Amino acid sequence: MNVVRRMQAFNAGRDPERLQIKYRLMRASAFAFLRGTDHLFYERLPRGGLFRTAPRVWACGDLHLENFGSYKGDNRLVYFDINDFDEAILAPASWDLVRLLASLRVGADSLSISPREASALCKDFLQAYVSSLAEGKAYWVERDTAHGLVRELLDGLRHRPRARLLAARTTVRRGRRVLRVDGKKALPATAAQRAAIGECMAAFAARQSDPAFYEVIDVARRIAGTGSLGVDRFAVLVQGKGSPDGHYLLDLKQTLPSSLAPYLTVPQPAWESQAHRVVALQRRVQAVSMAFLQPVLFGGGSYVLRGLQPSEDRMTLDRSQRSMTELAQALQVMGRVVAWGQLRSAGRDGSATADELVAFAQRRKWQAELLELSQDCANQVRKDWATFSSAFDDRAFDG
Repeated sequence: MNVVRRMQAFNAGRDPERLQIKYRLMRASAFAFLRGTDHLFYERLPRGGLFRTAPRVWACGDLHLENFGSYKGDNRLVYFDINDFDEAILAPASWDLVRLLASLRVGADSLSISPREASALCKDFLQAYVSSLAEGKAYWVERDTAHGLVRELLDGLRHRPRARLLAARTTVRRGRRVLRVDGKKALPATAAQRAAIGECMAAFAARQSDPAFYEVIDVARRIAGTGSLGVDRFAVLVQGKGSPDGHYLLDLKQTLPSSLAPYLTVPQPAWESQAHRVVALQRRVQAVSMAFLQPVLFGGGSYVLRGLQPSEDRMTLDRSQRSMTELAQALQVMGRVVAWGQLRSAGRDGSATADELVAFAQRRKWQAELLELSQDCANQVRKDWATFSSAFDDRAFDG
C-alpha cells in the first residue's frame, strides 16, 4: 500500500485550510495520526478469524481513547459515554475493540505510559468489557453512579455554566454577540456559506415548536476533532432564549459514508442519508441522546445538528498526573460503556442478540488473541506514521 497516496485520495476535496491543520496535528504524534486515519486502520485489518467471526454489533467505528467523554442529554442530565458516531456501522464486535486497544498502545508515549503499563490497561479494559457483556444488561454512567476520574470529570462540570462557553467562543461587538474567529476554534465563513446555513436553519426552524429559538445570529467554520477536519463543519450562534446572554451554540457537521464500509461484507440498512445513519446509531447506542441531536439535509448534503455544550469534556489520562489505579478504573469504565452500548442496541437490523453477545463474552480463547492482534495493529500504525511524517516533512502534503 502507498500510504501517502491513500491518504491524499481519502482527503481529496476537503477544505484546504482545515485539512492543513489536520495534517499538522497528525505529524505531532502517532496517536494523533491514528485518530486521523481510521480508513487506513481498517484497510490494514485482517479479514479472517476473529475479525470475521465475532458477533455483529452497532459499532462506533472509530473507538479510541479520545472518543469517550461527558455531555448533557436531552433530559438535561450529564452522562459519560461514547461521543462520536461519524463512522458508526454494523460490524464484528472485534473491530471496535481492537481499535480501542491499539489506540491505548499507540498513545502510551503521549500519556507517559510504559508499554508494560499499556498492556495491563488493555487487559483492564477487556476484562471489564467481557464481564459487563456477560451480565447481559445495559446500564449507564451519570454523576451519581460514577467513580474515580469519571466522577471527578462530571463533578467539575457543575461549575461550567453556558455563559462561560459563550464568553469563550463569542465576543460582543456594538451590543451584538458574534462568534470569536481565532484560527484555533473557528475560521471565518464565506458569505455564501452564511447564506446557505441561514436558509438551512430557517427551514429546520419552521418544523420546530419554537422557530424563533433557531434564528441565526452568526456562523463560522468550526475547527474540532482530527479525523473529520476539512469536512464541512460550522459553529452556529442562534437566538436561543434572547440577546446577548441567552444565545445558544450549535454544531452543524457534514456526514460522509463510514470509512469502514469498503472493508465490510456485512449487509447494512438503507438509510435515508448518512446523517440519518449517524443520528439513529447514536440514539441506539447511547443511554440518552445528546441535546438538539438531529439529521439535517441541505445543499445536496446531509449534516448532523447538535448543541455545543459547556458539559462536553474528556478525562485526563496522563500517567505523570494519575496513578495506575486511577487509569485502570477509567479504562474499566470505558470497557463497561462499550459493552452496555452493544447490549442496548442488540437485535436490531441485523445486530447480534443479547444472548449471542453473552455467549461471546463467555468464550475465552478470543480475548488473548485480540490482545496480541492489537499489538500488531499498533506496530503498523507506528510504521505508517513514520512514512507519513517523512512525506509531510518533504512537503508532500502541502496544499
